[in-house]
Amino acid sequence: MSTTPYTHGHHASVLRSHEWRTVENSAAFLIPSLRPGSRVLDVGCGPGTISADLSRRVAPGHVDAIDTSAEVIERARVLHPESDFPHLTFRTGDVYNIAAPDASYDIVFAHQVLQHLGDPLAALVEMRRVTSPDGLVAVRDADFGAFRWFPEDPRLDEWREVYFAVTSRNGAHAGAGPRLKMWARDAGLSDVSVSGSVWTFSTPDERAWWGGLWAERTENSDFARQAVDYGIATSSTLSSFAAAFRDWATHEDAVFSVPHVEIIARP
Repeated sequence: MSTTPYTHGHHASVLRSHEWRTVENSAAFLIPSLRPGSRVLDVGCGPGTISADLSRRVAPGHVDAIDTSAEVIERARVLHPESDFPHLTFRTGDVYNIAAPDASYDIVFAHQVLQHLGDPLAALVEMRRVTSPDGLVAVRDADFGAFRWFPEDPRLDEWREVYFAVTSRNGAHAGAGPRLKMWARDAGLSDVSVSGSVWTFSTPDERAWWGGLWAERTENSDFARQAVDYGIATSSTLSSFAAAFRDWATHEDAVFSVPHVEIIARP
């Protein structure tokens, strides 16, 4: 999508999180707008679990799903073969230069994408271009600054500070969620409606899954490599963050909440 480094990368722990996502848990705000026969573009689709769910909901319409990573697009194709998903196409693509004519889609959707871009405004302008005049642009992004957890742990506070420092060095926007409305209006979108939703992890299985994957990410993902390469954190510090996530997961009363902001707008 640009030369902006992708902070998370595609380590197995990252994909484990991405492959959990569905329309219900990551795009419920869009469900009332999905219609059979709709043409949908899923930007930054990753391994394609949301894309596949969208394709089921708009059949006999079609979903085009794009991502800059050829590796993750191949993963998406393996997970969702054409024989099982005839209304879904995966291909590499660039949100700044979408390979489609003007007004090609009824819905253009991006989940957890704008926060990783150096120029989210330009991305929204291009998304607007390929949306039909009566179509919708739909975007959902988290706000890392609003993440909350209990029990409190100063190591997790420091983890978030390091995360913001790494994303800032990359030219990305870890606090993207609350900025979506402004970016949409600046991109020329109209009738911008705003909503919010929260991922919450609290059961033993949820804590083990969420705490475990973030423990791995803090030590082994591209985020970890970048934090060390940039001189923002040491391997020892990252290991303390991983231990904090594992400790959090062991607490019976632990809760972790991940707030998101969502927008639906007209081109």
